[in-house]
Amino acid sequence: MKAAFNGVPSPSVLDGWWIEGCIEGVTGWAVGDSAPSGNADDAASLYDKLERVVLPLYYGYSGERSAWVGVMKGAIAKNASFFNSHRMMRRYATEAYLRRAP
Repeated sequence: MKAAFNGVPSPSVLDGWWIEGCIEGVTGWAVGDSAPSGNADDAASLYDKLERVVLPLYYGYSGERSAWVGVMKGAIAKNASFFNSHRMMRRYATEAYLRRAP
């Protein structure tokens, strides 16, 4: 999550925070799907995503480097603004410590 503050888009499997943080092609890329699968399936999906989407975008094969910068800005704007320690502590305080027992 900290990498988003530096404009690093994430290619990752859909678990943990990435289920909420992944906006395909805006904040990064989903590898595989949310169904449980073997490591071989995830590896094949990662290599396919890198070859067909991520690396062509990074190297600007379409002649336009601004598309990669757009994904970097999306990672900062969407993920860094929402997934941060300030929000985490606020939620812990309100949901775990300040909530009254029924």
